[in-house]
Amino acid sequence: MGVLVLDASTFEDIEADRRAAMQSVVVVWLVCLAGGVAALGLGLTGMAGFVSGVVISLGAWLVWAGLITSVGTLAVPEQKTNTDISEVLRVLGFAAAPAVFIAFAAMRAIAAPILMLVVAWTIAAAVIGVRQALDYRSTLRAIAVCVLAWLLSFGLVWAALMMFSTDVS
Repeated sequence: MGVLVLDASTFEDIEADRRAAMQSVVVVWLVCLAGGVAALGLGLTGMAGFVSGVVISLGAWLVWAGLITSVGTLAVPEQKTNTDISEVLRVLGFAAAPAVFIAFAAMRAIAAPILMLVVAWTIAAAVIGVRQALDYRSTLRAIAVCVLAWLLSFGLVWAALMMFSTDVS
């Protein structure tokens, strides 16, 4: 619950608790399943549509988490940034929790506002998580890392989807 209300101490606890790794994985899988439900409501059909939504969600999270980790630890670390990849991935797994609400995007009439809300909420959770996991003093740095990584991952996932999509006329 602390993650959903963007409680910084919850993220600090997750960073420190090595036993939270499997819980983090479960959160990511729940988000991916919610992505499958959303895909069905947004026009993909059947089991293939659901699986496509799950795979796209997992791929998007993996790309985003990888970019956040790379940018945050290699490109713009602070002097006190001291972390390992497992800490960052645990925190980012939990930071994905607001994205379970993406399943509500299956209702086409409210899909656009749901998508915007879920993206903003998930980025906000990631910002707090990154600030804690990477020991940033600057929230602005965490915002820059998360937004830049989101934009890059959105572009990469979009490009990959376009490569595998076909136009039917």
